[in-house]
Amino acid sequence: MLRFRRMRTLQKFAAVHASVDNLFNAKRSLSSRPLFKANRAAALA
Repeated sequence: MLRFRRMRTLQKFAAVHASVDNLFNAKRSLSSRPLFKANRAAALA
């Protein structure tokens, strides 16, 4: 966090990081393999 000189820059980074994390970090244990693969294909499309 020390590399951000302005709070606004940190907030923008955190917002983008959260959305990307939600998109690509699907909780594998919460879904079956076919459903997981379908969700991944939809996210990448």
